Amino acid sequence: MEFDAPLLLTFNAYLLLILFLGMKAYRQTHDLGDYILGGRKLGALVTALSVGASDMSGWLLMGLPGAVYLSGLSELWIGAGLAVGAYLNWLFVAKRLRIYSQHASNALTLPDYFENRFQDKTRVLRILSASVILLFFTFYAASGLVGGAILFENSFGLEYSTALLTGSLVIVAYTFLGGFLAVAWTDSIQAFLMLLALLVAPAAVVITLGGIPSVTAEAQRVNPASMELFADMGVLAFLSLIAWGLGYAGQPHILARFMAAETPEKLVPARRLAMAWMVIVLFGSVTAGLTGIAYFADAPLENPETVFIELSQTLFNPWVAGIITAAILSAIMSTIDSQLLVSSSVISEDIYRVFIRPNASGRELLAVSRAAVILVAILAFIIASDRESGVLDLVSYAWAGFGAAFGPTIVFSLFWRAMTAHAAIAGMLAGAFTVVFWSNLEGGIFDLYEIVPGFLTASLTILGFSFFQPEQNQRVLTDFDAVKMLQQDS
Repeated sequence: MEFDAPLLLTFNAYLLLILFLGMKAYRQTHDLGDYILGGRKLGALVTALSVGASDMSGWLLMGLPGAVYLSGLSELWIGAGLAVGAYLNWLFVAKRLRIYSQHASNALTLPDYFENRFQDKTRVLRILSASVILLFFTFYAASGLVGGAILFENSFGLEYSTALLTGSLVIVAYTFLGGFLAVAWTDSIQAFLMLLALLVAPAAVVITLGGIPSVTAEAQRVNPASMELFADMGVLAFLSLIAWGLGYAGQPHILARFMAAETPEKLVPARRLAMAWMVIVLFGSVTAGLTGIAYFADAPLENPETVFIELSQTLFNPWVAGIITAAILSAIMSTIDSQLLVSSSVISEDIYRVFIRPNASGRELLAVSRAAVILVAILAFIIASDRESGVLDLVSYAWAGFGAAFGPTIVFSLFWRAMTAHAAIAGMLAGAFTVVFWSNLEGGIFDLYEIVPGFLTASLTILGFSFFQPEQNQRVLTDFDAVKMLQQDS
């Protein structure tokens, strides 16, 4: 494959901008609080765009369009489930978590929040939640590296291993330098690019093929079920798609944005902006997959997850293609940088500071966090080295793991006064083990997406433990009541 100089120049200009922001954030990052949560200074716009960009990832521009290209409009239900889940997460979790995490001794990480929320002196809760984050984020980060490798491979004709290394170095570089501020700033730019690309590319296909009726007719010719919302879908398949929305309350990289907001009040306009952005990009992503069916009718793609990449590079001149290629990389970067950052904060704040060097200086913890970014990236790189790894498969596994292990624990911790540390520990274990167990079985009921049994098992476990042995610690109960009052006043 020959290099298009305009595409390469445009793409490199974007990379230089990202690295520049990383250096700028580096100069404003003075301690661990700055590196992990940006000093809790995010405004409404940056919070909204950062949540959206860190949420969607390469799944938005590769996984979802690929699924729609392969199966048709029935994959729309993933987007519908996600939109509902995201809205409920913003509405019920965001503000209360922002208040509670600061009230709980200014917790910087989820393990920190859990330990302080339940006054767990055994530190089992911290160790368990940190382990869950490191386990599932390694797989989640691997999905981003796979997406980046596919992008570099298809855009510049690199071998997969070279493409994987190139993408990994770019992503790790600015995350290593700037921490949370770099991630939040770049997420805002990346969210805008993703929005632009998902509006322009599908529209260009529709115009090229002569209008919407022509596109739908051609798509139905290629795949008669492509325009059907259910397409002989069984109950388990339907539930599996919409169940993606259950995962939102347990995603550490999204919850970190809520915790980092400047004030709880800023989360209200942020919610409106984030949901408007999300609905538009999900519509564009599904549309890209559908138009891809028609556009590549005579030359089917070998890898469905490259449909958006191929559309952008065949429809547009190299300059525009370079911008859209940058948008695809943006989607990949915007999640993996958040995952690396959350994982590094767990290693430095919840493991190193608590168990290894309690008296470590802020500068030392900052250095450990940056080293941890590299460590987690290496582990993810090893997983991503498997050329057959699918972006959607890796994302779905990690999403289910977090959704089941943390989702019920977060929700009950914010709204149920009687919940105990033992209930939180049991719920996390039940959710995580159910996901791992369920995902390794096939056929019948086991075709149901593992987040459903995992979420239900964790919820029932928490309810059972807390019902039979409710919280008795007066300090925990007093803190819960104080947070409830603060939420009513905000």
